[in-house]
Amino acid sequence: MPTSPDDVESTLRALASDRRLLILEWLKRPKAHFRPQVDGDLVKDGVCAVLIAEKLGVSQPTVSEHLKILAQAGLVTTKRVKQWTFYKRDEAQIARVKTAIIEKV
Repeated sequence: MPTSPDDVESTLRALASDRRLLILEWLKRPKAHFRPQVDGDLVKDGVCAVLIAEKLGVSQPTVSEHLKILAQAGLVTTKRVKQWTFYKRDEAQIARVKTAIIEKV
């Protein structure tokens, strides 16, 4: 849980991007926003970065940077399946972040 002002600030910086907010929104209901994947279950395993890049309309390196920032903030978790990396929301951490922000404001 973000406990220091720096933790809350770094999380807010991670959220200060329309594209990262869109990614988090889409990952909330992956079956509604992404086509089925060959490997990995959209809900259980998460969404492949390739599908996220495709939907966002950006290159792999660009989406990788956005996903790296979200992962560093603890807002998404990663899972490797074969050569693919899958991402899903970390709901427990998101709840802790919401609580920390409410306490700060």
